[in-house]
Amino acid sequence: MEYEVTAEDKNGTYVVLPAYNEATRIQPVIEAITEKGYKMVIVNDGSTDNTLDVIMELKRKYPDNIHVFSLIINRGVGVATQTGFDAALKFNPKYIVSMDSDGQHSADDLDNVIAPLATGEAQAVIGVRPLKDMPISRNYANAIMNLLTRIFYRVDVSDSQTGFRAITKEALEKISINATGYLISSEFIREINDNNIPFAEVPIETIYTPETQAKGTNVTVAIKILLQMIKHQF
Repeated sequence: MEYEVTAEDKNGTYVVLPAYNEATRIQPVIEAITEKGYKMVIVNDGSTDNTLDVIMELKRKYPDNIHVFSLIINRGVGVATQTGFDAALKFNPKYIVSMDSDGQHSADDLDNVIAPLATGEAQAVIGVRPLKDMPISRNYANAIMNLLTRIFYRVDVSDSQTGFRAITKEALEKISINATGYLISSEFIREINDNNIPFAEVPIETIYTPETQAKGTNVTVAIKILLQMIKHQF
């Protein structure tokens, strides 16, 4: 029998949304999360467009659902996500979720990634994207990063570069993430593995558009992450 996420579960969950120049994409993401009954910590990562204006307008509409933090300059998705994690902990949550703010992830999957935490099956969850729907360059890059995550961090996962992840408050307080950019995805996996945090993989929907395909981990980004991984070993 599938677990049905309760209103109490949702009330104790904070969704972290790092946002950099997402003015044309973030509104439906925020509205969908709100409609599902979840609260958000949105981190404006030094956007140079009107992302912050869009966020603040939505905060006026949903004052109880949205908490906004803004970095003066663009620091990268790693720093923005960690800023969101730290901010979320101040609200004494049960669970913390991170999602992309560009519409790549579906709010319909929030219940699915929360369920293993609520049942005690896991203390962390990794959302696994369907490889068959992934653009070829992304697929290759993800395969490379899965291999590198296995080599450098000694943990085997199906989707090391997913930006959709969930974790309990107690588990989040055990881990330390220092990545500034996309290395955060592999660091998150390394930290839950090194701290013996039981995790589960949950299939998620991924919505690819020309905009979302232009971002994320391609082969070039994978090479940059490899260099960062090597640097972090010394």
